[in-house]
Amino acid sequence: MTLRGGQMIVQIYEIQTPSEAETMIELGVDHIGSVILSQESWKNAEIRDVVKLVAQTDSRASLIPLFSLPDAVFRVLDYYQPHIVHFCEDLSDQRLVKTLMQLHENVRKRFPEIRIMRSIPIARTGSADPVLMLELARIFEPVSDYFLTDTVLEEQPVTGFVGITGQTCDWDVAKKLVESSRIPVILAGGLSPDNVSDAMKHVRPAGVDSCTGTNDSDEEGHPIRFKKDSEKVRRFVEAVRMPEL
Repeated sequence: MTLRGGQMIVQIYEIQTPSEAETMIELGVDHIGSVILSQESWKNAEIRDVVKLVAQTDSRASLIPLFSLPDAVFRVLDYYQPHIVHFCEDLSDQRLVKTLMQLHENVRKRFPEIRIMRSIPIARTGSADPVLMLELARIFEPVSDYFLTDTVLEEQPVTGFVGITGQTCDWDVAKKLVESSRIPVILAGGLSPDNVSDAMKHVRPAGVDSCTGTNDSDEEGHPIRFKKDSEKVRRFVEAVRMPEL
């Protein structure tokens, strides 16, 4: 499944400044993602300007709040007015699943114009549980507009949330979700210009997402958060758009 006139979605996180957003737009990125790091410091003028800038283009602004208290989420959505709100909590606690289901429902009632993306955690190859993943997807599908498959580890980089691991999830399990889902599935987890083509061919998602794999690197080769490497993004987009032979 693909969107936007049959074109696969390219989604890039973490874009926190208008200048980087402008570069992403010029490179052909479809979903430009930003992150609100805490509910205490939820107002960020630059991120608001990112959303406004993207709204003037054919791209879409996606926003991750790293918190799920309903009033705090509603305040953020009212202030930023993104095209997409992206929830990426760790779903291992069943009590949290029920709470987040209610959050999805309330967002839909209050902000019907905002699409909802839900991360579905998938473990690394050989340790993923397809039954659990499909069950979570079944629960959230009626109140979501997109799924994003991302890699879950025993210890996450951001406690309580999945993502920015730089490691791929089990593509066989991700493929099962794509085949069973009635909503678009975006594949994430360790994707870079070097492996995104293989990932697309194997999983056949509606879109692909990159954060760590398109970040700039420090002198030791470690990815730098919130700083993109425009050349890596260019190569990533090029690999996605390259026609199949």
